[in-house]
Amino acid sequence: MTNTVAEISASNETRRRLLEAAGAVFAKKGFRNATIREICRRARANLAAVNYHFGDKERLYLAVLVYAHTRARGKYPLFSGDSEDIPPALRLRAFIHDFMFSLLDEGIPAWYSKLMAREMIDPTTALDTVVGNMMRPMAEKLGAIVRELLGAGVTDDQVRYCQLSIVSQCVHYRHARPVIERLFPQQKYGPADIQALVDHITRFSLIALKGLAQDEAYRLAAASDERPQP
Repeated sequence: MTNTVAEISASNETRRRLLEAAGAVFAKKGFRNATIREICRRARANLAAVNYHFGDKERLYLAVLVYAHTRARGKYPLFSGDSEDIPPALRLRAFIHDFMFSLLDEGIPAWYSKLMAREMIDPTTALDTVVGNMMRPMAEKLGAIVRELLGAGVTDDQVRYCQLSIVSQCVHYRHARPVIERLFPQQKYGPADIQALVDHITRFSLIALKGLAQDEAYRLAAASDERPQP
């Protein structure tokens, strides 16, 4: 028998509630300590719903990671459009803008950053899928921008160090937010404040990249495939 529109809508709503509830529970307790019973209670769903929609707890956890990541990337696509004719400095600014807002925008599920922080500390098998399918394309996009800004002849190591330095500046404001708020109470996280951070990180990174591109020792290290000495 064909499902009615109302039945499909109700099923989709149950699935969404399960994802939201599971995200909150997994973020609070971690994958291993979270229970299907508590997730279903929060989602106002029966215990069979997880098996019906996801199969098991492990696949529910992966679905939660994909769901949150997709929501963040959907709102902030990390400059997904055609950008070949746009200068790399502007592409870097666009990347940092979308990345920072996806990290700090209050419209993104509040549990997402906490869940990812847990995953970094105590990774599950789901992390391989998230990195391979979602994070690697982002890293490759940023790496291409960095390589263009550094100029011809740089090594893969030098590109990697630089792109990780840029990302580290961004994620610091998310992961260290409780410390930052205590050290610097004046640091706020409204849209204008996030934009100010975007401007600073972009300017800081562009100046650093320009300096490295013009540094003779750095260029010689790339030419000889050796790491520059301090």
